[in-house]
Amino acid sequence: MNGTVVSAGGVTAARAVAAEICVDLRRGEFLDQSFERRIAPLDARDRRWTRELVYGMLRHRGWIDAVLSDRVRGGLARLDPDVIDLLRLGVYQLNNMGSVPAYAAIAQTVELAKRRHGLGASKLVNAVLRRTDRERDALVAAVPSDAVEGLAFKYSHPRWLVARWVERWGEQDTERLLTVNNAEAPIVLRPYGIVREQLEAMLEEAGVHVGDAPYLRDSIAVSGGITLTELGAFKKGLFFVQDPAATLVTEYAAIPPRATVADLCAAPGGKALELSRTASAVMAGDKSVGRLQRLLANERRLETTNIYPFVADARRPAIRPVDAVVIDVPCTGTGTFRRHPDARWRLKVSDLAVMSALQKTILRAAATAVKPDGLLIYSTCSLEPEENDAQVDSFLSENLNFILEPPPEGSVSPDLLDGGRLRVLPQRHQTDGAFAARLRRVS
Repeated sequence: MNGTVVSAGGVTAARAVAAEICVDLRRGEFLDQSFERRIAPLDARDRRWTRELVYGMLRHRGWIDAVLSDRVRGGLARLDPDVIDLLRLGVYQLNNMGSVPAYAAIAQTVELAKRRHGLGASKLVNAVLRRTDRERDALVAAVPSDAVEGLAFKYSHPRWLVARWVERWGEQDTERLLTVNNAEAPIVLRPYGIVREQLEAMLEEAGVHVGDAPYLRDSIAVSGGITLTELGAFKKGLFFVQDPAATLVTEYAAIPPRATVADLCAAPGGKALELSRTASAVMAGDKSVGRLQRLLANERRLETTNIYPFVADARRPAIRPVDAVVIDVPCTGTGTFRRHPDARWRLKVSDLAVMSALQKTILRAAATAVKPDGLLIYSTCSLEPEENDAQVDSFLSENLNFILEPPPEGSVSPDLLDGGRLRVLPQRHQTDGAFAARLRRVS
């Protein structure tokens, strides 16, 4: 498979799309959004190929840049950012995609550079990629001797993040996390309106390989080159996609049946769908109309009747007090790097402070929407203490009418609980990362 369909000018459509996704990322767009929009014209096979190329390149970008820096006279910094991205895509095809012959990787990238930047750029790209191909066996760049530098280099992660993690967990655990971050994340389905065994049988009949998901008896891990949207079970609204970490937050929340629940940071909507199984009503608010679209699409497909989406800023919750409030707050997302390989390169040290301030404001505001004796569930998909324990500790010290209340026994596996809080770690639990605290409002 080689990014098969050729567009005008001799460049495959898949490679042209990959280059455009890189442009979107440089403009600050998120990878998922750009990818979904750009791959629309491609067939299923080319979509998979493009995904392998773009996501793979981003997972190995640090290492690729080291290879390129040694082969571009004067270093990468002097090149146009678009040319750098084309070179990265070329090197990834040469080095990591066994399905792509070297001549195709080079010729196609050269043609892309020529089309986008003219003859001079295409000659430079040609020279650099040919040299990279010639020296393929000697591409092992020297790994820095400093432990943190070495891990950051080997696994293509920003040094400052690796340093934080090594300080918290030690080298071995951090290396496990980095390895997980560079692996393809599994697709996990949540049956809806059907029992697991029935859904499993339907999927197997459609040729889908099914397996167990960690910690959740009902979830189904699926694999094999499948297009979910083409499955009959998808069209009939019999499942939605959700990583176990996100499902575990709702299990940990253990909100009593028939409660009225407000999910104030609801998009893209997985937790609202999960809560709707037992709640009498779920008010699903988010300030982004665009991001609520996925919830609306799922709601239509699954034919739910008790979710009420609305557009509002969680810092000013536009609802009367309810039995339970869930806030899956905006965060740095360091627990979901395997799904979002672009995030590691976008994140800055200052983002921790920015996110923490926003989280604190949302947590305070959400507390006002909880009835007496009601529950407030705070959660993130971050691994960072500033966004997790520090937020909860600070809130509890300032709000004596709330206490931390662990969930009823059996809600989640005991090895996911840490002092009554939910702590799910990719390197230990084979899921995305998640944190949650279950806070009870006492009179």
